[in-house]
Amino acid sequence: MSWKTAHRSFYYAYAPEPVDPVLPPRETALLCIDVQNYGLALADDPAERARWEPFHTRMRGTVIPALRAVQERFRARGMDVLHARIACLLEDGRDRSLSQKLPGWNNLLMPLTSAASQIIPELAPAPGEIVVTKTTDSALTGTNLRLVLANMGIRNVVVTGIYTDQCVSSTVRGLADESFFVVLLEDCCAAGSEDLHHKELEILNMIYCQVMSSAELLDLMGLR
Repeated sequence: MSWKTAHRSFYYAYAPEPVDPVLPPRETALLCIDVQNYGLALADDPAERARWEPFHTRMRGTVIPALRAVQERFRARGMDVLHARIACLLEDGRDRSLSQKLPGWNNLLMPLTSAASQIIPELAPAPGEIVVTKTTDSALTGTNLRLVLANMGIRNVVVTGIYTDQCVSSTVRGLADESFFVVLLEDCCAAGSEDLHHKELEILNMIYCQVMSSAELLDLMGLR
């Protein structure tokens, strides 16, 4: 099954197959969202560590290698690779959005210089690449990314990162609302569970983005 028929939601079950998008290199950028040390840290509690094991297996076995390969292809062609990360500007995190202050798993307190907030070494920005810092889920809402992309002449954004159903989803929706054409690479993203990941892909696909694999995108753009 190709990207044209996969990840169909209830709303688009019988929709015509989309046409191949035209993605000029000068107008297309790769955005890597929140692939930071905190997301790859292992829980101390054995039960919690076991619960998250499928996520870590997917990240190490699929997402990180696939995303690194896409980064390398974009860089080799001279295309823009951008990064977004969660980090608060104040040590006490008062500058965070409400969603990151409420009790629970999403309560993230990661100052700029903390080890947890750094992008993992395997996917670290190359010299000169843009990194935006956010205290929100969406990379658009919490930064000047929209303006930066517009100033660079970018019209198409290839989105990757974690978590599919949270910061990735929020960013994809924001980009679509700002009239960017969005491609979401399903093998370069992960959620806490496979079910959440696949369900969010269905929700986003064909409304806010086109979901495809990294291999399909690279073939489409002639980057393989």
